[in-house]
Amino acid sequence: MLTQNSNQPFHLVDFSPWPLTGAIGALVLTSGLNKWFHKFEMDMIMVGLLIMMMTTYQWWRDVAREGSNQGLHTSIVVNGLRWGMILFITSEILFFMSFFWAYFNSSLAPSMEIGLNWPPNGIQPFNPMQVPLLNTTILLSSGITVTWAHHSIMENNFSKTSKSILMTVILGIYFSALQAYEYMEAPFTIADAVYGSTFFMATGFHGLHVIIGTMFLFSCLLRHLLSQFSSTHHFGFEAAAWYWHFVDVVWLFLYVSIYWWGS
Repeated sequence: MLTQNSNQPFHLVDFSPWPLTGAIGALVLTSGLNKWFHKFEMDMIMVGLLIMMMTTYQWWRDVAREGSNQGLHTSIVVNGLRWGMILFITSEILFFMSFFWAYFNSSLAPSMEIGLNWPPNGIQPFNPMQVPLLNTTILLSSGITVTWAHHSIMENNFSKTSKSILMTVILGIYFSALQAYEYMEAPFTIADAVYGSTFFMATGFHGLHVIIGTMFLFSCLLRHLLSQFSSTHHFGFEAAAWYWHFVDVVWLFLYVSIYWWGS
């Protein structure tokens, strides 16, 4: 049974199984994380990841079809999507503010339990002029390439759009690889007092956002190659670009406060 009504400009979505499968995947994933933390077994977490990836792919596929092939994303619908993305990024800003609040609360007034010092005694922080500076350069460069991609779409330049989005995706993968290397070489762990906890929570969640943003942009690259974007119809990419710029700005705050000032 369809819920569409062509007599009004709004999009009344069809019944979809993906919210249910997404919720099930999230439950399995979080339960798998708990099992991994306590028993070091990754079977459940891999099942959860598989369910989430399949749900994400099929849900995004349906949304792309609705907007590109079925013409259901009218100007009023797109305006609603814009405000939805703005509110989502606002919630993400508040999410990261909690980590910065915890970090500065602990660093500006170190407690006796950590020796009244910041960083705590026995912890050797990262050199901000090495891998963190390289990662900063990478993300700033990716901000340039994603802006180039946006302007190329506005100009209907297919070749430049393909190259610039691909470059942004490669830079995102490069950043994630360097962060993984940094974590493997870290002289402290998440269990090393409040410094380790706040460091890995803040930078780890940012790294997760980089991975999600990279997937977001990669899906936009595939949609572009399928000619689903035009100069007047490309909000999917625009939302990805907003998200990527948000990731860039958060990293600048992380670099200045945690890597540079906090060291």
